[in-house]
Amino acid sequence: MLDINMSDVYAVLDSLIPYLVAIGVFLVLAIVVTVAVNKKTVKNVGVRKLVHSESWLVVLVAVVASVSMMLTGPLATLLTNATATKYELSEATIERTNAQAKQVYDEAVTMLQNNDGNLPMAASRVNVFGWGSTQPVLGGSGSGSMSNEHPMVSLLDGLHNAGFETNTELTDLYTDYRAERPELTMFYQDWTLPEVPAAQYSDELIQDARDFSDEAIIVLTRFGGENADLPTDMKAEGIVYTNNSEDYEDFEAGESLLELSRTERDLLTLVTENFDNVTLVYNGSNALQFDFLDDYPQIKSVLWCPPAGQSGFNSLGEILAGEVNPSGKTADTFLRDVSASPSFNNFGRFAYDNVDDLAATFTFAGNEGRTTPTFVNYNEGIYVGYKFYETAADEGLIDYDATVQFPFGYGLSYTTFEQEMGDVTYSDGTVSFDVTVTNTGDTAGKDVVEVYYNPPYTNGGIEKATANLVEFDKTDLLEPGESQTLTVEFEDDDMASYDSENAEAYVLEAGDYVVSINSDSHTVIDEQTVNVAETITYDTESNTHDGDQTVATNQFDYAAGDVTYLSRADGFANYAEAVAAPASLSMSEEAKATFTNNANYDPADHNDDSDEMPTTGADNGVQLYELRDKDYDDPLWDELLDELTVDEMDNLIAMGGYGTRAIDSIGKVELTDLDGPASFVNNFTGVSSIAFPSSVAFACTWNEDLATEFGEAIGDMAREMHVTGWYAPAMNIHRSPFSGRNFEYFSEDSLLSGVMAANEVAGARSKGVYSFIKHFALNDQEANRTQMLCTWSNEQAIREIYLKPFEMAVKDGGAQAVMSAYNYIGTTYAGASPNLLNTVLRDEWGFRGFVLTDYFGGYGYQNADQEIRNGGDAMLATMELTNHVTDRSATSVQAMRTAAHNILYTAVHSWAYENGEPETTTPIWRTAMYVAWGMTAVLFLGLSALAIKKFLDRKKAATIEVQG
Repeated sequence: MLDINMSDVYAVLDSLIPYLVAIGVFLVLAIVVTVAVNKKTVKNVGVRKLVHSESWLVVLVAVVASVSMMLTGPLATLLTNATATKYELSEATIERTNAQAKQVYDEAVTMLQNNDGNLPMAASRVNVFGWGSTQPVLGGSGSGSMSNEHPMVSLLDGLHNAGFETNTELTDLYTDYRAERPELTMFYQDWTLPEVPAAQYSDELIQDARDFSDEAIIVLTRFGGENADLPTDMKAEGIVYTNNSEDYEDFEAGESLLELSRTERDLLTLVTENFDNVTLVYNGSNALQFDFLDDYPQIKSVLWCPPAGQSGFNSLGEILAGEVNPSGKTADTFLRDVSASPSFNNFGRFAYDNVDDLAATFTFAGNEGRTTPTFVNYNEGIYVGYKFYETAADEGLIDYDATVQFPFGYGLSYTTFEQEMGDVTYSDGTVSFDVTVTNTGDTAGKDVVEVYYNPPYTNGGIEKATANLVEFDKTDLLEPGESQTLTVEFEDDDMASYDSENAEAYVLEAGDYVVSINSDSHTVIDEQTVNVAETITYDTESNTHDGDQTVATNQFDYAAGDVTYLSRADGFANYAEAVAAPASLSMSEEAKATFTNNANYDPADHNDDSDEMPTTGADNGVQLYELRDKDYDDPLWDELLDELTVDEMDNLIAMGGYGTRAIDSIGKVELTDLDGPASFVNNFTGVSSIAFPSSVAFACTWNEDLATEFGEAIGDMAREMHVTGWYAPAMNIHRSPFSGRNFEYFSEDSLLSGVMAANEVAGARSKGVYSFIKHFALNDQEANRTQMLCTWSNEQAIREIYLKPFEMAVKDGGAQAVMSAYNYIGTTYAGASPNLLNTVLRDEWGFRGFVLTDYFGGYGYQNADQEIRNGGDAMLATMELTNHVTDRSATSVQAMRTAAHNILYTAVHSWAYENGEPETTTPIWRTAMYVAWGMTAVLFLGLSALAIKKFLDRKKAATIEVQG
């Protein structure tokens, strides 16, 4: 049965326009030619006989054949989508993965406050206030969006499933109010309508609520997603809230979305005036400003609930009921004032004012665009998140308690734990010790061991933070009085710093390194000292950092620009200058001279006359499946690659959107890659997987085993959905709490992010699914991301903060694919940066696989010619743009060959080839089309022969008649 998508039909109809024009022109030419050829027939036998001649049948058949051939592509797409097998999840997989997703959320919910032992709740009835209670955040927009194919557990469902009865009058109030809010869509975030105004809560409604229960929960939500960051100044950005009861400003000038609106404060006042024991549930990915808690002592408990996915809210109900003990820890630092972040003034939209000469035009989806370079300064250097706040407090720059409300790695439990640190040993480059964790309370629970180091620092020397997460582990569920001993082990070069100024390499400086176990980044439980006797510089092939294949040395000096970077020297003496907004909006002449986009890039300028044209189109008889267990450099690869034609390579490279194309000549089957950091959503078949909690939720679990199990679950679901590649995990850094995709990224910390990402990648790989680790790299905000965003950062920060999660995903997780980022690093597009994609990724880290762009819209700077010459391999394109390789020089074809090698290497190591060459079947409709073409060709040739014979016979007869 055909399942035809009308959008596909419209696409076919749109594609017919040029074909119909061509057919019309062909028909006119055919008439002219036919009349010209038969002009004597017209003269001697008349027009009527000509009209009935076989020549017109030939023309008709030719037209039919032409139409058939011209429509092959559109019809093939339509019929393929209509008849494609919808590979769906089995019921067993749905049940299993829903249970796994719920287990993740059991450990992700983070209790930030629980005064007077308010939780767990003793009552079975509860009033749930807040519009978000009926519209909770389950994921994010864009690539993180979720389908409705599988039932979702709402926040209220989670409470009901745990045995709570909720006040339906309140729910009805919010449901009715919700009808006035715009629907959230894949790329739409709604910030334009606030909470239900307090004036709309009648006295009767409040009294009914008091009579219903003396327990109250307030739900606050913040939604984020792709293409937009959260507003840092609601009023300045023109976001107007409507209010049905009165006309007033919901946000004062300078107030951000991460602060409470006036309407929300009114709600908190209303609830806390009527209820003494209030629990606040914050449902969102971005670190909310909780400074208001001091104003509402009735708010006894606070739970941070990141986006919950399909079934996560079952955990919330069980945590409130005390059936599950919360064990989450914060993945970010929560500030009393979000504007106190050192990145605050250098996050968002900054446009250059002198770059009209660097403008580029492009056409995307039929719309023409013009773009000029923009920029963002990573002014804080390595001092991101807790690394700044802990160091700044130690240096006396800030009052820690007045600045930080909830530290990184912080979370409460219904029980208490004691951690005992064993003797630390340092031998043969390895630091190791045991930590014994004992449950000293009266409730079963889990605890996290967090290990930090404080390195020796020389004033004015290599930048170093005083607190650096180096290792962590999580206990099993410990019963009251039960203990568990965890072994901590890490290499000394994990404590090395990158010296970009002098050694231009990683350096482990001699001196005392204080190794501590903490309950969070700020609170030390115990500590010991490890002494490194001599400085170790990782600058030789026999002594590289963390197993690098080649020495890691400066690659991004050009990306430092003219930014003043925050320095610890003299107690952060340059703090005011470094954290100020950009002093200039002009791009330097030096930077302009190296800036490249589609307006000034010519592949011919980068050709090498000494390059030799590689062999193409050879008949070597090698099939792709034969390369599955071969090394990347095995000679058999050359024989296979010699078989590819230039057009086959170009098609493989250019059309890499949501899968890689088939190449019949080598047995390369079409493979499907799908998007989603927490689930798969197949936009072509409508089939989706079970959605897990968001990436930030995984980080809050501090449980790497759950990340591994998630990767394995992704692999299992991928196989059932006939998917081989996963556009995830994403591991950019929470540089700012306002980033729209913080739900999709893990944490402000590079090590926590790297551990989670590496384990997810390894889990998926164990099932034969390759993960596209993304967005590589420094894509840490949504603002201007496709507007040629020049990201300026120094080499130390790039390596220690922003590249480290990717490095771990490659080295520890075995990543086989990469999705590059939209932004520029300095003046070089990240998707065409040889320093990033070749020198660092492949040469240093030893990556083997292929690099795909982020969605290919052209945007004035994406083009295949530049990318394949600089480490990119495939374009995530679904339409014809600048995604095809236009140059056919030897230099270009060599680059195409390398790109094809990388793509095919990843493809053959997917589960699709685990049993040899995959079987492919030709759909019945396609076979019928081939038969129809054959019959049309035979008919055309037969009629042509008959027409020629008849024409000659008539010509002969006409000649005899004239002579007679």
